[in-house]
Amino acid sequence: MTSLFLRWAFARAACARGYWLVTSVYLVVVADLSPAQLVLIGIVQGITVVVAEVPAGVLADTVSRKWSLVVAHLVSGAGMVMAGLVTAFPTLVVSQALWGLGWAFASGADVAWVTDELDRPDLIDRVLAARARWELVGAAPGLLGFGLLATLTDLRTAVVASGLAMAGLGAFVAIRFPERHFTPAVAERRWHEAMSILRRGVDLARRDRDMLLVLAAWLLVNGSAEGYGRLFEKRLVLLGFGGTARPIVWFTALALVAYALGAAVLRAVEARIEGEGVAIRAYVWCCAAGVAGTIAFAQAPDVRWAIAGALVVRGVVGPVIRAVAEIWVNRRTTSDVRATVHSLLSQAENLGEIVFGFLLAAIAFSTSITAALMGAAVLLAAAGVVVSRVPPAGRTVRAHGRIRRAGGRGADVAGGGRGTAP
Repeated sequence: MTSLFLRWAFARAACARGYWLVTSVYLVVVADLSPAQLVLIGIVQGITVVVAEVPAGVLADTVSRKWSLVVAHLVSGAGMVMAGLVTAFPTLVVSQALWGLGWAFASGADVAWVTDELDRPDLIDRVLAARARWELVGAAPGLLGFGLLATLTDLRTAVVASGLAMAGLGAFVAIRFPERHFTPAVAERRWHEAMSILRRGVDLARRDRDMLLVLAAWLLVNGSAEGYGRLFEKRLVLLGFGGTARPIVWFTALALVAYALGAAVLRAVEARIEGEGVAIRAYVWCCAAGVAGTIAFAQAPDVRWAIAGALVVRGVVGPVIRAVAEIWVNRRTTSDVRATVHSLLSQAENLGEIVFGFLLAAIAFSTSITAALMGAAVLLAAAGVVVSRVPPAGRTVRAHGRIRRAGGRGADVAGGGRGTAP
């Protein structure tokens, strides 16, 4: 089960990372979007995901985690293909909204599926950390493959090919992923069961003060990431990154180095993640490193300093923070609402992108890219302060057993319960 999950994560990352490499350059070089448009396209994508996120998580907890993943691949694949066929700003917005909608169906469903199907509370933290590492490892063939395709043909062809590959991966999920430890609600009571799952998931997150702090920090982290990520290519191009050569070659090389660095750091985190307080300490230290890297990137006098800052932010901070936040929330979540609670984490991510994305877009439009990037550094610093208030250890829900439903009248968790954080 672990091997199957990690192979899928590897392949999905190859499609997604390769897609975003060629698409991010496509949006700047071919579609010629302005800095404000680059940020705004992410805001619209975020709004789409916020609207769909929690309903998608509830659907996964009510009907099927596996088939939520299949739908996710098909919808994302459609958006990816569309992006390569258009250049007008409004239609590019629609394509990225579809891309985000697909990830809304996947977020939470993937973690819930592997947690319950694996049914190994002693192993799941390391599996999720390994998943984050293998996503970075999988990025390498995706970057090389789709980057080479873009070099040999053009950016448009590579974008469309990545979308077709993502849709094809959905067929792999449909054929190979079992779903033995999940019983869907009976059709006649699905609406009632869905509302019950939604109430229980929101109540679990609302009553857990530490989880609320992590959700707030995650909102700030992704507000920062929205400004940084949407302006990354534009900033490097303005500094002369790649010179007169084809920019896709240089962006591919930079991304490969960043992912190799991130995989090495995640390997160290994976070996220690079950230690007391490791997740929270890693979160705080990564925020601090991210502030330094973002400032270096924003204030870089030349492309060398910008690359150094980019390697810290993209190679270390982003992947590690995402992994430890996901692991920490998964520890405190019961099996019957697992996808729903993870969708709340993802919703905080997209709310951060929307709320602070508007602010950073306004700063980029009225002042400069540098000012917007400095604003992103401030948000990341605030996230570190917030999450530092979370105790390193505390009461943790260890409910990794299967879901049992009797006639759709609710759920109980077999073999789970409250325990003490490791």
